[in-house]
Amino acid sequence: MRFLDTDVMIDILRGYLPAVSWLTSLDEDNAPALPGYVVMELLTWKGIKNKEGLHRLYDILAEFVIFWPSVDACSLAMEVVYQKYLSHAVAPFDALIAECAREYGATLCTFNRKHYDCIEGLVTEQPYSKE
Repeated sequence: MRFLDTDVMIDILRGYLPAVSWLTSLDEDNAPALPGYVVMELLTWKGIKNKEGLHRLYDILAEFVIFWPSVDACSLAMEVVYQKYLSHAVAPFDALIAECAREYGATLCTFNRKHYDCIEGLVTEQPYSKE
């Protein structure tokens, strides 16, 4: 299973061709999903400027299955922030997204290596090339 991080979703929403091509190349068996905290970040993304943009986002998000971390995963995320915030700038939502991916055994598709590479047991991939 693949979870999309916020940066990948923003590329898709902006119509970045490599991101859109990658997404459309996936078959149903490899359909990506979203951690709920990615959805929350997208709802406050600066690219959403009005109700029309919010409705467009809502329609796009409806195409994805959304996963939420358990209470135990949220507790682990708190520990990650405690241990990694000062050294790697791992913010609360990054930790929650990472723990959600770990809990469901998903690969996190992201370009945010600085914040995620320090989290043990988290599998990440960069799903397309950025020019």
